[in-house]
Amino acid sequence: MARKCLIQREKKRQKLEQKYHLIRRSSKKEISKASSLSDKWEIYGKLQSPPRNSAPTRLRRRCFLTGKPRANYRHFGLSGYILREMFHACLLPGATRSSW
Repeated sequence: MARKCLIQREKKRQKLEQKYHLIRRSSKKEISKASSLSDKWEIYGKLQSPPRNSAPTRLRRRCFLTGKPRANYRHFGLSGYILREMFHACLLPGATRSSW
């Protein structure tokens, strides 16, 4: 189980990313339309004005149940260990388990 503070930090980053998403997208469109280099630099300055944690690259995918940051499967939103336990308990329909 991940520490609670790390999970809360990640939720805060997700909220910030959603809040500033439109601003970032519009700034990037302006950069592609700008013709002169000085205009592009000015728009880059605007793009750097939102908080750092609002950038989508700062987000980290975490397990839905445990909050673990590693070995996550995008399709399920779970870590590998939890996914394997659910396979063995037959909680995920259509999934086949392997044992050797």
